[in-house]
Amino acid sequence: MGTGTSKSMIEIGGNRTGIQIAPGLAEEMIEGAATAKNIPEGGPEVADAERAAYISEGFPVGSLPLIPFGGEAKADEATMGTAVFLDKLSERLAFERMGTRLYDALINKCKTLGEETAQSPGLSDLQEIRNEEHNHFMLLNQAITELGGDPTLQSPCADVAGVASIGIMQVLMDPRTTVTQCLDALLTAELTDNAGWEMLIDIADELGHTDLSKQFAEAFANEQKHLVNVQTWVSERLMAKI
Repeated sequence: MGTGTSKSMIEIGGNRTGIQIAPGLAEEMIEGAATAKNIPEGGPEVADAERAAYISEGFPVGSLPLIPFGGEAKADEATMGTAVFLDKLSERLAFERMGTRLYDALINKCKTLGEETAQSPGLSDLQEIRNEEHNHFMLLNQAITELGGDPTLQSPCADVAGVASIGIMQVLMDPRTTVTQCLDALLTAELTDNAGWEMLIDIADELGHTDLSKQFAEAFANEQKHLVNVQTWVSERLMAKI
């Protein structure tokens, strides 16, 4: 085992956040909240109205040029199709970049907690997936460039994907989380990743990019294996505690 603190032991009964086991104290807390000063008037409907104002006055998360790298904008069907494709490619690019970092974080946690040989997954298994995620990132980088796009562009879908994946990274980076909890968070990422590659393949086929479709199919096959592996590791680790 490593020098890090073991997180395998959980103190049963140590959680005191529930209120149903102490109804008397719960009533006191509710009464205290009700008598507190400076309580704003209204309820959820007020918050909904505030949000509605921002939504109606808001603007898009981002935008893509109709024609990559400038030129005379023509909103024809082919150009719009390319713009949509570039947006989704950028989304996958952002997600694969994050995926690489997620596995880097998990590898570091396994090493720190001394779990590199204790039970699945092994470091070699995690490193293999990490490398494949990075290869997918490079594949997408090349695809965007070949289509005339800019892989450094933060497209609308890429921006949203980055925000959506922040919570998963926070789980991996939290010093309190166990390897099992991190794998559980990674399961969410892998499910999303699989669905994303399926969509890319469909769009590539629709736009006639057969070579890209074949390459994406290979990446999708990798992602399917990642998903099965993470599902298996989570199940094995949970069942070992029962």
